[in-house]
Amino acid sequence: MADTPSLTRRYVRRYAMPMLAVLLLALAASLALRVYAHRQAMTGLRSEAARIARQQERLLNSELQRFRLLPIVLAEYPDVGAALRNGSSRAVERLNEKLRGLAERTGAPVIYAIDRQGRTIAASNAGERESFVGRDYSFRPYFRQALRAGTSEYFALGNTSHRPGLFLARRIGPAEAPDGVVVVKVEFARIVQAWTSDPGQTLLLDDHGVVVVATDPQAQFTIMRPLTPTARGEIAESQQFGERRLRPSPFRITGERAVDRDGTRYVVGAIAAPLPRWQLVHILPSAQALREADSWVRSATALIAVGLIGLTLLAIWRRTRAERAALARESLEAEVARRTAELRATNDRLTVGFAERIRADQRFRAAREELAQANRLGSLGSITAGVAHEINQPVAAIRTLADNARTFLLRSQPDKADGNLTTIVSLTERIGSIVQEMRRFARRGTQGLGQVSLDEVLDGTMLLIGDRFRSAGVALERPMGGALPIVLAGRVRLEQVLVNLLQNALDAVAGRPDPRVRLTVTEHADRVELTVEDNGPGLDPAIASDIFTPFVTGKPDGLGLGLGIARDIMTEFGGMLETTASSLGGAGFRIGMRRA
Repeated sequence: MADTPSLTRRYVRRYAMPMLAVLLLALAASLALRVYAHRQAMTGLRSEAARIARQQERLLNSELQRFRLLPIVLAEYPDVGAALRNGSSRAVERLNEKLRGLAERTGAPVIYAIDRQGRTIAASNAGERESFVGRDYSFRPYFRQALRAGTSEYFALGNTSHRPGLFLARRIGPAEAPDGVVVVKVEFARIVQAWTSDPGQTLLLDDHGVVVVATDPQAQFTIMRPLTPTARGEIAESQQFGERRLRPSPFRITGERAVDRDGTRYVVGAIAAPLPRWQLVHILPSAQALREADSWVRSATALIAVGLIGLTLLAIWRRTRAERAALARESLEAEVARRTAELRATNDRLTVGFAERIRADQRFRAAREELAQANRLGSLGSITAGVAHEINQPVAAIRTLADNARTFLLRSQPDKADGNLTTIVSLTERIGSIVQEMRRFARRGTQGLGQVSLDEVLDGTMLLIGDRFRSAGVALERPMGGALPIVLAGRVRLEQVLVNLLQNALDAVAGRPDPRVRLTVTEHADRVELTVEDNGPGLDPAIASDIFTPFVTGKPDGLGLGLGIARDIMTEFGGMLETTASSLGGAGFRIGMRRA
């Protein structure tokens, strides 16, 4: 019988050591999986934060673009200049009424006109308790900058309403003899409400690092970095934030990570806001994602440990069976040797009878068969088995059609009013299609391709932008004399591309003595080409080769996104968008589409 120390060593060697190795391997796998899972979780959070930031920036840009049109439109109103120049009570009263109606239709909180001395002479809230009329805003930077540069955009706390907002100002009259300034205030309550539907927190920082808009009220009017003495002086002089004291932000942002005062950690997605040197920051808490990653690591580690233990037990079982088979063979061989010796002794003595010899031979054969069987069993043991510009135009068209419908009703022309209302319904449905299409960013399906009539596309485009051409006095030449071909495209997105190109052409010919824009359709066997040409100054050679690259633009206030989006849409249609020589002498763009 083997002694106890020997049994202990055998037990440790056979069972304890393999199990210890299994535990060490499982621990190493757990640590490696935890590093991998945390890295993947943080990468996913950063991508999600960046996606939400881009989505919210597009919403903010769409809202600002809608209101940025108002000062431009008001600058063309003759009543504004008349009221600012002579200041007669009748002119001011007429301007007050016009500003009030415009504010109600557009949703602007307040629109007002300031004379060149800085005194408000007319406002959409004239006659109300918080009326701006008669107030002196000459100290406001947006007033001084607009007089000097022509336009200004300035965020501040209203010193009358005490509500924060962005003031969009535009000079009325020439720079050498301005009549005054017209101002539209934009407030962000509706945008903040939309932002709060997304997880995490959103902060809008101005050029000084002050959080001017935030989904968390505690974070608004806090500073992300210390203010310079110059910045503090500018803020105090302009009374930008009134009597509010700018406190340090509850969030400390370092690169792509942030932490609040409670020690909660966040992942940061930051993007440039549609205002000079402003930034939109979206932060997502990382604790939940890391907890989910740890839960996955625990599950994966448990599966790995179970697999390793199973493999270890199988190896132990196979080793034990092999040892037992070897012991059985040794015992059997010893027995065979013993019996063979006995047979030999019997044969040597020659004293055993013939019957004994037969029995001995039988025992010998039986023993040999048992050896063969054991050998076969031993052999069996070794065998194993084993991934917001385009809506503004329909809105403007709806507003115009609604005004016309009201006029028709006042003139007792219900048929014409009904026609306008029917068109409004159609435009509203088109807005819904565009919104749905825009929502498919983050969130890119896209509307399927189908057979689209170029006649219908051009008619729809004219509904959106024709009035702008007529108001600007720009001659728009379109194909005449027969039906245009059918192409494979999505009607709404094709109209979006055409509207974008026509708007660029309209901007390009502004100020020309004989502004002209021409649409030309050329048919081929398997494709159709639509060319948009103007007689403007043409493309700047410095940016012509990169005109479709995002944020490359020839407009001083452009974003440089429209042409890139248009080309992407045409690529989805299986077509193309490229620059071409203009027969009118300006810029030219050619759209290529597949014929239906």
